[in-house]
Amino acid sequence: MENADVFLGLHDFLDRMRQPSAADFVKSIKSFIVSFSNNAPDPERDSALVQEFFANMEAAFRAHPLWARCSDEELESAGEGLEKYVMTKLFTRVFASLPDDVKVDEQLSEKMSLIQQFIRPENLDIKPTFQNEASWLLAQKELQKINMYKAPRDKLVCILNCCKVINNLLLNASIASNENPPGADEFLPVLIYVTMKANPPQLHSNLLYIQRYRRQSRLVGEEAYFFTNMLSTESFISNIDARSLSMEETEFEKNMESARALLSGLSTDLDSQSNQSDQKVENNLKTVLIESKLQALDSSKERELSIRSKSSETRSGNIRYVKDESSMAKVPSLSDIENKGASMLLKEDLVSIVFREYPYLFANTGDLMISDVEDLLNNYKQLVFKYVCLSKGLGGATPSLHPSNSQVHLHHETETVKEHQDTEVGEPNDKSQKQITMANSSSTVSLASEENFESKSPLDEAVAP
Repeated sequence: MENADVFLGLHDFLDRMRQPSAADFVKSIKSFIVSFSNNAPDPERDSALVQEFFANMEAAFRAHPLWARCSDEELESAGEGLEKYVMTKLFTRVFASLPDDVKVDEQLSEKMSLIQQFIRPENLDIKPTFQNEASWLLAQKELQKINMYKAPRDKLVCILNCCKVINNLLLNASIASNENPPGADEFLPVLIYVTMKANPPQLHSNLLYIQRYRRQSRLVGEEAYFFTNMLSTESFISNIDARSLSMEETEFEKNMESARALLSGLSTDLDSQSNQSDQKVENNLKTVLIESKLQALDSSKERELSIRSKSSETRSGNIRYVKDESSMAKVPSLSDIENKGASMLLKEDLVSIVFREYPYLFANTGDLMISDVEDLLNNYKQLVFKYVCLSKGLGGATPSLHPSNSQVHLHHETETVKEHQDTEVGEPNDKSQKQITMANSSSTVSLASEENFESKSPLDEAVAP
């Protein structure tokens, strides 16, 4: 099913759930969610219950007047909508619900973080013709989005996008070098390499979640093929050893120890930087506090002189004017508020925590690859300090300056498309270009539809939880 059709179908499903005749469906869905949530986690039983519920509900859709004379595509969209709503509601209950799964996630992530420090394409027997690490970053980014979504299909789309990017790059490379079209022997090693470099969060739990709760009748064809390859990738990484990477045992162990030392050193450096950041913040705040007091003093003197001058001019005429000026002088100025906020911040135990929402506050000039970065960074720091001090002075919680999810996602999708155009290998044919376009568009559809279910679901409006 095309992604645009799925997106429109989701809206159609929500519209139908608003109809009075859908009341029984709404009650059944809500009842299932409540009863399911009250049971203790049991992945095998939970998966069977969800799959059975989906099958029964979709059969009911087909027999209901609301879907009379509907096409198979529209009924398919209704099933997609049902799956998305139910699994979004049950996500916290079923995702990584067992301690063993959480432990495997941590072990797998640690192994990938170590091996990615020294692995090279040659270790997986990837031919030089197909090596394109710059463009593989696109595939890594798609895979790293997997925890942005809750619905099984949306998580699966992240995997499909990653695989499609790899597939297209391999196809373009084979065309450029006049080689035979790449097959599974060329595809799987690249997927393994990309996955280890991406180190996607909670990979094991995400794969189990898709496997258990994606409607089994829809996990077929291309989706099934790429998903199976990802399962093979996880298995390979879990059991990786020197032989798997075409290395001598001594070389492999030496590389692993070096990677552990490197990551341990980075962790120590981060702790040190955190302590230094606390000190920097405190020093900067003291500077701001002193400046604020001086500014407040100067401002107070100016107001006093102004009042006296105007008072002498109107002494014989309008005494009320002087009283008004005196009253205005008592209103706290911005400098007073900033001064108050800075004093409050200096009393904080860990000042850096307050500023954790501002990721570039402690960045160095070389961290940002744009022109005039030094002036930009200095201006940003001054803005953040004044902003937080004023917020504290007003007595409220420090609000976030983060852009909205939709803005971040839109920027990320634009960046992905641009990077793909900049790093394209050879001259893409129509088929490969179409695949890349669909890969990028599918993520956009997933995000938009998930927001719809989270915030505007008629099922939530129709029946109180």
